[in-house]
Amino acid sequence: MLHTLAVLVENYPGVLIRVAGLFARRGYNIDSLTVCQTEDPEVSRMTIVVNGDNQIIEQVRNQLSKLVIVHSVTDLTGESVVDRELALIRVEVSAETRSVVLQTVEVFRGRVVDMGRSNITIELTGDIAKIDAFVYAIRPYGLLELVRTGKIAILRSEV
Repeated sequence: MLHTLAVLVENYPGVLIRVAGLFARRGYNIDSLTVCQTEDPEVSRMTIVVNGDNQIIEQVRNQLSKLVIVHSVTDLTGESVVDRELALIRVEVSAETRSVVLQTVEVFRGRVVDMGRSNITIELTGDIAKIDAFVYAIRPYGLLELVRTGKIAILRSEV
């Protein structure tokens, strides 16, 4: 099962390698990792997606919490969250396929950010399922390049 962990850490060089090293030493693969400075310039937030059962995730959380550089670890799995991913996708187009590709972009609420004679680059944001569905739909036209940010997530506001 995929788990999404929100980890608040000190914001200085070397922190990322220490956290990633913890996963590598224990043989856990990171499916997605995003890092950015928070509203506090001394703190960064890592959003880590890792595959494992509850026991493995609890072990990972405990190991992360032992690091001095880690302020907090929150498992967002099963919580009410807003999550997004950004993708840039370069697709091959011809005179015959350009309009169909552009209609597909519109259906998925994407945005064309670069256009050439034989290809276009699309920006798409959404949850992982939306981006996966778009990639599946566009692949027959000639997927040339795909770059994804990885998942980011934040708890929903209380009503």
